[in-house]
Amino acid sequence: MNAHTATFKSGASKRRSGATEHSEIFARNIRDIALRMVAQANASHIGSALSIADIVAVLYSGALNFDPVAPADPARDRFILSKGHACVAVYAALAQARFFSHDLLASYGSDWSPLMAHINHHVPGVEFSTGALGHGLPFGVGKALAAKRKGASWRTVVLMSDGECGEGSNWEATLFAAHHRLDRLTAIIDYNKLQSLGTVADTLGLEPLGAKFAAFGWAVREVDGHDHAALSDALADRVWQPGQPQLLLAHTIKGKGVPFMEGKVEWHYRSPGPDDLAQALTAIWGTAHA
Repeated sequence: MNAHTATFKSGASKRRSGATEHSEIFARNIRDIALRMVAQANASHIGSALSIADIVAVLYSGALNFDPVAPADPARDRFILSKGHACVAVYAALAQARFFSHDLLASYGSDWSPLMAHINHHVPGVEFSTGALGHGLPFGVGKALAAKRKGASWRTVVLMSDGECGEGSNWEATLFAAHHRLDRLTAIIDYNKLQSLGTVADTLGLEPLGAKFAAFGWAVREVDGHDHAALSDALADRVWQPGQPQLLLAHTIKGKGVPFMEGKVEWHYRSPGPDDLAQALTAIWGTAHA
């Protein structure tokens, strides 16, 4: 595996100028790295990782306050990936942000590797291990409450799946956050409208999802979850409305960036083979990419 470590490094050595261009290249690298990790480990959930790549790129290329040299810095923003099965996107971002060496990425899914197939808090930069859905938001609410009681300025950001909005724990946390006026809490829903083996609408309909959060006392904004400028604008405002927690409803496409995976539920569990990987990397970079 060590012989292939270099393939996990960035697909582009030079970034274009400007914050949006920077985050877009960051997202392409996330997609590249995530695909290689999942293919090498013969793992799953690549569709979910591709869905959130743009959101994660915007967070780690400027929206979040963190210090990779001091990942436990008390002043850091807390980021929680509630949809822990999409972890390769975050592992890829953390490596790019220099929380740990790119060399570690090649160990993903291997025995004794901290890079487990669901996100693991033993990895530098990871706040909380998640896997079972419906845990990230309640944990994030607790973090946001702690910050408020300490008078701390850091914020908590929780990235959730749409499918996990069927979990009752999330709605209890939603009520609690509004009641305690946790306005330094931001929940982002990756609204790709697919889950596990079918559509969200057929499994347990959520609409009107934004209106539901608004009725619970949250400030709500909706964006194209692949539009870096829109994501950056929304996340640049740390408090949207004083006294209200905030929800960013990000409309996304599962498998985004790889046309033959986009909107296809089978890529929740299917692992890309060598031909799939080559085709996917070509789609991301616009040219054959070894």
